[in-house]
Amino acid sequence: MTPHPLLDVAHVAAVDAYIADIGTVFRTFADQDSGCVSYGVLVDGRSWFVKNASAPAAVSSLRRAVSVHQAVSHPAITPLLHSITTDEGLALVYPWVPGEVLYHPTRSQSGGRTAPDSPMARFRRLPLPEVHAALDTLLDAHLVVEAAGLVAVDLYDGCMLYDFEERRMRLCDLDEYRQGPFTLDADRLPGSSRYMAPEEFVRGSVINVRTTVFNLGRALRLLLDAGDEERQWRGTAYQLAITNKATCMQPEQRFSSVTALTEAWHEAL
Repeated sequence: MTPHPLLDVAHVAAVDAYIADIGTVFRTFADQDSGCVSYGVLVDGRSWFVKNASAPAAVSSLRRAVSVHQAVSHPAITPLLHSITTDEGLALVYPWVPGEVLYHPTRSQSGGRTAPDSPMARFRRLPLPEVHAALDTLLDAHLVVEAAGLVAVDLYDGCMLYDFEERRMRLCDLDEYRQGPFTLDADRLPGSSRYMAPEEFVRGSVINVRTTVFNLGRALRLLLDAGDEERQWRGTAYQLAITNKATCMQPEQRFSSVTALTEAWHEAL
């Protein structure tokens, strides 16, 4: 069998030159907050997503992503298919999946959640059953994350890829997820402050599954609202009470697990 130019290569000098040589680059994602440069590339009639890192922090993040994907598999989580070392760092190969990231910030600009034609604004206009289905997918994927002993880090709407044609939610860029619990040894964790729990900003705090519960509670609160100001709640009072419990400032007052949060959410539906 002929070796696949992306899935069977172990090392290349430079990713950008290599993928341009073996295929057609149809999209480039540069200026990313992560410090990575990613590409959509067509090789032998199939589209792939290649994420490349050369800076030390970005390389460490991609190495962590390899560990995450070794531990977690779920239909909604875009699978990691292969990793390639380079002269300057590491590249990861994923299948190209249809959909639009709900929020796409870069170093130079915010993602524009509130623009009427933005993916987030369009998602918020979907019929409620379709929004509920997407939120169920988000929770179900994190049941697998919890079962693997991982905690969410840097979970926000930039990780959420929604296919408006298939009405399907997928997750990507879970690179910062880690085995938990762990003690925060920095001044803060990476992530969007809109989704982050208070303990994620305190050096020496314990990050555990109740932190993940907070992150998910914020996702439920923000995705089931019609606006960014959180004044147009589309859910029920019972659902709102669940998000409030999930996002209590004190971890011990939240749901004890993703499983408990998911069960309560399903009861609310």
